[in-house]
Amino acid sequence: MPPSSSEGSVTNRLVAANQRYAAEFTDPGMDARPVLKVAVVACMDARLDLHAALGLELGDCHTIRNAGGVVTDDVIRSLTISQRALGTRSVVLIHHTGCGLLNLTEDFRHELELEVGQRPSWAVESFKDADQDVRQSMERVRTSPFLLHTDDVRGFVFDVTTGLLREIDPANDPEA
Repeated sequence: MPPSSSEGSVTNRLVAANQRYAAEFTDPGMDARPVLKVAVVACMDARLDLHAALGLELGDCHTIRNAGGVVTDDVIRSLTISQRALGTRSVVLIHHTGCGLLNLTEDFRHELELEVGQRPSWAVESFKDADQDVRQSMERVRTSPFLLHTDDVRGFVFDVTTGLLREIDPANDPEA
């Protein structure tokens, strides 16, 4: 048996959990269109239980997650499909306190290049100020020519110690 398929692997635990889940699974009869017509873009941080934090149920939203919850070209791609093919109209952006991207820099790409001999084609998208990065992400969504619905775009910072969202005012940019 290959090492990656050892009995104690995390993936095997997940597959076993899925088998238990599937044994009691009933098709909810939904399609891919979110009931609430909202797409949530958030950080991949394991401390964020978005459905619980936002009171969401299966089928309510599209959830797009990446490191930092930043709006990258791939996020715009997903939002475009979400809006144009699947009917979403609202976008909620969620960064959080204590994010790992606060401690990274673009030097991370350089270090990877030195280690593996190839420069990553992607940017780290690190930031020093979560509020300002939420503003930047809101602006990227609002100015994308591919998105149909940019009037209901709101951004928040989730506090990982209290569970509360704090809304970010896009007009309250200290550098503007």
